[in-house]
Amino acid sequence: MLLKAEQLAAHLERELRPLYVLYGDEPLLVLEAADAIRARARSAGYNEREVLTVLAQFDWGQLLAAGGNLSLFGDRKLIDLRIPGGKPGKEGSAALQQWCQNLSSDNLLLITLPELDWREEKAAWFTTLANAGVVIKLNAPPLAELPGWIAGRLRRQQQSAEPESLKFIAERVEGNLLAAHQEIQKLALLYPASKLSHEQIRDAVLNVARYDIEGLREALLVGDVARLARTLDGLMQEGEAPPLVLWAMCEEIRALAAIRGGLDSGRPLDLLLKDAKVWGPRQVQVKRALQRLSQNRLEAALRHAGRIDALIKGIGRGNLWDEFLQLGISLCRSSRPA
Repeated sequence: MLLKAEQLAAHLERELRPLYVLYGDEPLLVLEAADAIRARARSAGYNEREVLTVLAQFDWGQLLAAGGNLSLFGDRKLIDLRIPGGKPGKEGSAALQQWCQNLSSDNLLLITLPELDWREEKAAWFTTLANAGVVIKLNAPPLAELPGWIAGRLRRQQQSAEPESLKFIAERVEGNLLAAHQEIQKLALLYPASKLSHEQIRDAVLNVARYDIEGLREALLVGDVARLARTLDGLMQEGEAPPLVLWAMCEEIRALAAIRGGLDSGRPLDLLLKDAKVWGPRQVQVKRALQRLSQNRLEAALRHAGRIDALIKGIGRGNLWDEFLQLGISLCRSSRPA
């Protein structure tokens, strides 16, 4: 039985099946769905829970044994089977298909998986699970649907917003539902149940006191030297790991270098942005950086990053955070004729 994510709550109110399979590319949605099933199971008397995680050399006999070990107190059991690799292998495939032949109300099996490709969705073990139990695919909504998803979350906390404001939040958190979830929860803490103004939402979403890696990347792209310096100082004060800072800066430099090289070869910008997986508001920032940076400047920046990497490893002399600042400043200044 295939079920949509939005149908799960109504389904759980009506019934509880002995087998559920959750999979997809959005961990937040998978976690929330699993929590809902576990809560419903507890209310139905599944008071014992056993967690099994399928890692290398996992013994699939543990699954069958878990189903056969009845509680001394007569409680029903929820078996939480997690397959982070997404593939159970030959032995696991056989064990799962065997389990489906002997479903019992004494045991509820909850299986969580990452995103699967079409081949795995058509594999014998997966189709057997789908035929025997309830399968729910949980992927993040695309940007066009994200405002509606945010509106639904706001309704849960008795708040609402205009379409313009919903789109504003969506663009700020595109590709990160956990960030969206946190922003929505923040709105509940800041404002009472009501219709929120665009000013309220803008101030709440943009008012992030903690200096973070994403802020550093944005300052680098838009060429904001003052913000770059403040952010680097904040990261240093917070004790952020230098390798992470270097990784973030290098990710942007490499992407810019690849796109700039393509542009210089005559390739269309839109295609280059797509190849570099640059989406949403970040496209504007990247385009702004490309207007001021040449390929020579970007290649020099990569060489500078190599020297910083050596410093991190204890090779050479210099102040790491000063070097980060100098690298950032070199990218914020224009190297192209006006």
